[in-house]
Amino acid sequence: MLYSHTELAALLAEVKTIAVVGAKDKPGQPVDRVGRYLIEAGFRVIPVHPKRTEVWGLKAYPTLGDIPEPVDLVNLFRAAEACPAHAGEFLRLAPLPRCFWMQSGIVSAEARAILAGRPVLVVEDRCLMVEHKNLLAAGSIHA
Repeated sequence: MLYSHTELAALLAEVKTIAVVGAKDKPGQPVDRVGRYLIEAGFRVIPVHPKRTEVWGLKAYPTLGDIPEPVDLVNLFRAAEACPAHAGEFLRLAPLPRCFWMQSGIVSAEARAILAGRPVLVVEDRCLMVEHKNLLAAGSIHA
């Protein structure tokens, strides 16, 4: 879905904890740049990767369901084909995160359908880092 800058600013002003699915600290990778940016921007970042135990010096978890605390936003760096399974996993989290965010280039009608009717924002094909920077520059949110 498309959301206005006002809606995204309201969301990001309230988000404190972000789970990054597909987290890798490989220099030059988009997920590495975005993850490091989110940490520097003051978010609590929780890496999720099936094989890594640590990313960005932070404890990593194999799945969303393994995270022992609530998250506000799930940021996906996975192929579109993997997103429906993550949407199902997302729905099992309690409390339910406020946003299911698929990074630039990732669109999944199936994941969107799984999450339809739930009190959650579903963002597709947008970079969380770019949106955050734009909203900061516009003064819509505060650092």
